[in-house]
Amino acid sequence: MVSPKPSAERTFEVELKFKVEDPEIFRARVLELTARELGMESQEDLYLAHPSRDFAQTGEAFRIRRIESLNRITYKGPRQPGPTKTREEIEIGFDSGPEAFQGLQKVLFSLGFRPVATVRKQRISFEVQKLGRTILVVIDEVEGLGTFSEIETIVEGASELAGSQAAIQNLAIQLGLDPQAAEPRSYLRMLLETHKPSGPI
Repeated sequence: MVSPKPSAERTFEVELKFKVEDPEIFRARVLELTARELGMESQEDLYLAHPSRDFAQTGEAFRIRRIESLNRITYKGPRQPGPTKTREEIEIGFDSGPEAFQGLQKVLFSLGFRPVATVRKQRISFEVQKLGRTILVVIDEVEGLGTFSEIETIVEGASELAGSQAAIQNLAIQLGLDPQAAEPRSYLRMLLETHKPSGPI
């Protein structure tokens, strides 16, 4: 996800996630919408536990993401009400390369953060214009979980949420998906549930 520009407004990620049974058929549907293909990239997300509060209880998430050689640090707030998965998101880039990634890990571990799990995936991204908004449609091949699609956009300010949620739902329907059947869990929660029961993450 591209880091948002600095703003006094809170920034939200609005998304719906779906299991994809046939990636090639789904990709063809996306391209029928005259989507712009942005290419494929490898992503590795290291999720961290806070030293003094339980993210499983608060609904928050904190991760370091590696996209090829690029590095990002991301905070996600609790889920907001509404028909899509909507969370405050703050994402900041830092120095590229594995040394910077490992260096930040050391800093965070020294502050008491602890690793929870690493989510690895291959992501193909497409950009679609819908109802005057730029929406990303991604196809993720997630290690240990299978293939999923996320339909998502970034919104600055709560006043834009309703319109963005409607655009996301509308696009999902166009792609032959039922918004009511969206997968509510994060990849992290799904991955943890393959090993042991987990609360909401």
